[in-house]
Amino acid sequence: MRKLKLVTLLFFSILSIPIQASDAGFDYESFVSAYFAAWLNVQKPNAQPTDLENYLEFFTDDVGYQHLPYSNDDSRLPDGKEAMRKGMSYYLGKHSKYLATLNNQSYGYNVIVIEYTSNSEGIHPDTGELATNESKVLEILELDDDKISVLRHYSE
Repeated sequence: MRKLKLVTLLFFSILSIPIQASDAGFDYESFVSAYFAAWLNVQKPNAQPTDLENYLEFFTDDVGYQHLPYSNDDSRLPDGKEAMRKGMSYYLGKHSKYLATLNNQSYGYNVIVIEYTSNSEGIHPDTGELATNESKVLEILELDDDKISVLRHYSE
């Protein structure tokens, strides 16, 4: 929790600096809106492989992904998107309920930080048991040529 607060404070402090001129043509708000909508579609109870492909369109092929404690290396690898596809396919459509609210966003210098809360329920594919989760999430998205090249996901 303390680490999450520190990371949040650091990034929102850094991102409060005015956007560089090179960012002037990029519509961060539209990107965040479309990205978050695609994320919600992947989490919905009847999510389909096409929803996953729409979500993955936001990423470079060599995307780096970090989600502690499950994935602690954010290195960009040639098969990064394929690894995300494989991991996310396993859980695709497993929720019976999913709600998320985007609470905050900040951006600049080819970095986007979003904060959202989520509530989910579904049958866990490994245990077959009902799993419920309520969490606060912070995602840091690094962009390269208008696509996410590194995704760091922090949640309580």
